[in-house]
Amino acid sequence: MKKTLINWSGLFGIISLLSYTAAVIFSPAAYPGYDWMAQAVSDLSADNAPSKMLWEQLSSLYGVCGIVSIMMVCVFVQGKLNKTIRIGIYLFAVMNWVSNVGYAMFPLSDSGNAGAFQDIMHIYVVTVSVVLLSIISLVVIMIGGYRDKKYRSIAIWATIALLLMFAGAIGTNIVPRDFFGIPERFSVFAAAGFNAVLGIYLFRGF
Repeated sequence: MKKTLINWSGLFGIISLLSYTAAVIFSPAAYPGYDWMAQAVSDLSADNAPSKMLWEQLSSLYGVCGIVSIMMVCVFVQGKLNKTIRIGIYLFAVMNWVSNVGYAMFPLSDSGNAGAFQDIMHIYVVTVSVVLLSIISLVVIMIGGYRDKKYRSIAIWATIALLLMFAGAIGTNIVPRDFFGIPERFSVFAAAGFNAVLGIYLFRGF
């Protein structure tokens, strides 16, 4: 199949994941005393975090490339796959918008939760919305994918992403505080990873 510009735009999903990964791995170097096993990823981009500038530099391609990729996926799948999978993908795109806009508008004011208005919005509005939309979209994609053998592989990837999210959500509530950051990373990478997977599917023409 001859690849169109839309197909090539799927590579932005991979770039987005690489940008996010670089920010998560290297930003702690600019944050003295940061403990990745105990602290959340969001602490690196808090308003008063010493790593904020480096985080913004390294993650500069994360949001924009992720949005371009998922929106081109939405354009490409019109009239393709099946209705259930398409709805799941559209919901996943909405989640990406909520995540990018919401976290940009309401970054943590301080590492952890200082209790400021933007912290409340960050944790209890944006994060909850992102988690719910992620779970719903992945479940819908799984239903549509497992119903049709042709699209079972995308359902399997959605299942893996969902299991990682659940592992992160459950883990952050049961592990000691000193290890909070480990399961938390399962959740944050699940969404970015699945976005990259969809980008690869787009590149290949599904």
